[in-house]
Amino acid sequence: MHTHIQSFLTQIRLQDDGVPIYVQIREQILAGIASGVLPPGAQLPTMREVAVALKVDLNTVRHAYDDMQRRGAIELVRGRGSFVAIQPKPAPIDADPLDKLALSAIAQSREAGFAPAELAHRILRLCKGV
Repeated sequence: MHTHIQSFLTQIRLQDDGVPIYVQIREQILAGIASGVLPPGAQLPTMREVAVALKVDLNTVRHAYDDMQRRGAIELVRGRGSFVAIQPKPAPIDADPLDKLALSAIAQSREAGFAPAELAHRILRLCKGV
């Protein structure tokens, strides 16, 4: 495994805060992509490597990787591995206005170096006070 990938893998932290594990894995990898730590074309750790390192079920990691692939953030190449997408898919043009707002907030969160899940938790906490 490449050193920068191994280094990134050791930075993934799982919280016991009610957020599903696959979401935590997905969001931390997406944050690595957004911050440039995982540049376009970079090979990701294998699903098995992630599962072993984080001591989670392989299907949990597969769920995270499949979700990132559906979003166009990564490409899964059978027999070769998983890679950061060279050109991520743009948001659908006919997206619901609330979806567009949420996608914009997610992108801004990543650009600022925050996990979108952290932003969601903060929004929920702030809504309780309003």
